[in-house]
Amino acid sequence: MKNIAILVLAAGTSSRMKTPKQLVKIGTNFLLETVLSKAKSINHHSVYCVLGANATLIRKEISCPDIHFIYNSNFNEGLSASIVAGITEFELKNKKFDAVLILLGDQPAIAKEYLNAMVDLFSKDKSKIIASNYGEKLGVPAIFPKSYFSTLKKMLGDFGAKAILNENKDVIALNEQTNFIDIDTEKDLEDFKKSILK
Repeated sequence: MKNIAILVLAAGTSSRMKTPKQLVKIGTNFLLETVLSKAKSINHHSVYCVLGANATLIRKEISCPDIHFIYNSNFNEGLSASIVAGITEFELKNKKFDAVLILLGDQPAIAKEYLNAMVDLFSKDKSKIIASNYGEKLGVPAIFPKSYFSTLKKMLGDFGAKAILNENKDVIALNEQTNFIDIDTEKDLEDFKKSILK
C-alpha cells in the first residue's frame, strides 16, 4: 500500500473563467471530478481536496466518496496557502504519510500512467522530490517526501511549490510525457474539448 497522500488544489476564484471552473463540464463529468477520479486511482483512501472560493457550491454539486475536503479560508493568498492548509490538516489528524503528491484541480489531461510513474520513481528513493518537467522549469504534479512538509508549511504567495522545485538539488525530474494543459479560460476549455474529440 502506497503511504502517499494526494493533495488536489482547487481553492481558486476562477477569475479568468468568470464561473467556478471546478464545475465546468468535460463530457459528463465536472472538471474537478475528472482530476479527483485520477487521484483516487493512485491512492483510493488518501485523497485530500482543498477548496476555498465557491466551496459550498462545489461541495453541493460534486459527489466524490472517500474524498477528504479541506477548506482554505486564505484562498485569496494563492496556491501556497492551499498547500499549507493540506499539510496542516495532515498534522492535525496525525496522519503519518511518507510523502504528498500535489495535483492542480484544473489539469484534467494528466494521465494516470504518468502519476503512477511518479510514484514508482519515488519508491526507488524516498528522500528525493519527484517533479514534472515543463522544459525550462519544473512544476507539479510533484511528490514531496515528509522531510519537506515543514518547508511546504512556510510557503507564501501564488507560486505554489515552484521555488522549492527549481532551487533544490534533491529533485528528480520525471522524463515521461503527458498533457499539462490547465483550464483557466473558456478558450482553454474549448481547445481541450476539441483535442479529446480528435
